[in-house]
Amino acid sequence: MGKVVLVTGAARQLGGRLVRRVQRDPEVERVIAVDAVPPEHHLGGADFVRADIRQPTVGRLLAEHRVDTVVHLDVTGTPLGTGGRASVKETNVIGTMQLLGACQKSPTVQRLVVKSSTSVYGSAPRDPAVFTETTPPKSLPSGGFAKDAVEVEGYVRGFARRRPDVAVCVLRFANILGPSPDSPLAEYFSLPVLPTVLGYDPRLQFVHEDDVIEVLRIASHDPRRGTLNSGTFNVAGEGVLLLSQCSRRLGRPTVPVLLPAVTWIGSALRTVGVTDFAPEQIRLLTHGRVVSTVQMRETLGFEPKYSTAETFADFARGRGPGLLPPDKLAAAVDRIAASVPRTPPGA
Repeated sequence: MGKVVLVTGAARQLGGRLVRRVQRDPEVERVIAVDAVPPEHHLGGADFVRADIRQPTVGRLLAEHRVDTVVHLDVTGTPLGTGGRASVKETNVIGTMQLLGACQKSPTVQRLVVKSSTSVYGSAPRDPAVFTETTPPKSLPSGGFAKDAVEVEGYVRGFARRRPDVAVCVLRFANILGPSPDSPLAEYFSLPVLPTVLGYDPRLQFVHEDDVIEVLRIASHDPRRGTLNSGTFNVAGEGVLLLSQCSRRLGRPTVPVLLPAVTWIGSALRTVGVTDFAPEQIRLLTHGRVVSTVQMRETLGFEPKYSTAETFADFARGRGPGLLPPDKLAAAVDRIAASVPRTPPGA
């Protein structure tokens, strides 16, 4: 008898892609896709169940379908549809608590995979150059999705202590980008002009949507020889990009703002529709964040297909030309250089 996998957050593009991908695995017999709203995309042959994970119905689903693997993707920073920040937080935190409570009571659940974020490390001026999975943050995130992720991981650790027989894998993703990203940072990079903090050029890491799907698939499997699909793992593409490099590759000019005015930046971005640009996002764009992916490669056995630069390039292709397209800007610079009279040698 094959595996029965339940995936939360199936109405989002990422959840839908994972549902379709997991169905192709020969060892998977059935996939149960769960979300509070119907998806606008196809889910292949999966069984879609409209259910709010904040409600006790999720426990009945686990029992009715004898689910052995749960992949919890319904932890996110952006609302789906008309929901606001309060609804997102309830789903992230209360929904996770309800789901974990159901998993704890289920005798059939053997594996739990949880989508988290490297934002749990925070962003501070005295941060280490590179965070490992065991590095404590200098200061815990004070709000927004980052704080939700910290709370979610705390509940997951409690569940792992209560159910040591269940293999638990927490994947801390760097900023997820690609052709169809769904995150506050993607919304920020889609602005025609990028507000930045004067005097700061933070280092950033990204992970491609395709790599997210693949590492989630790997983590949901039983451990293979030589690998251990349990524990907490940072997931990011190789290398880093500076914020200034990102703006140039997008062709979007920046507007530097003095550091004391960072709260104004957040308010302004929320005004134009960037829904969850909390102070923690501002700190990321001030101090940056880089994580080690050694454990991802050596323990989990996953090698991303895309580097950070390649991920951002794929994202940039889907944004369209900015106000200052790099090729046109380079051509303009070349024309200016050609028009400047050259001083003869020795003059």
